[in-house]
Amino acid sequence: MAQTALWASFVSKLNDAEGEAAETQTWLQFAVECDYLRPEDTRTLYAEYDQIIAMLVTMQNQPDVWKL
Repeated sequence: MAQTALWASFVSKLNDAEGEAAETQTWLQFAVECDYLRPEDTRTLYAEYDQIIAMLVTMQNQPDVWKL
């Protein structure tokens, strides 16, 4: 039972991290729209966050792969 709770907590933390990454993308968009940053300066970073989110989603969908 405790092991199940640990894995639920692990998946929950992955979900939190996904949300934080998505929020960062939102702030990048906001910064561009407000002319704080140039679009060309944020494209690479935004794409990297897309990759991070994809990895986090994969981990959430297959948490058993990460068991030691």
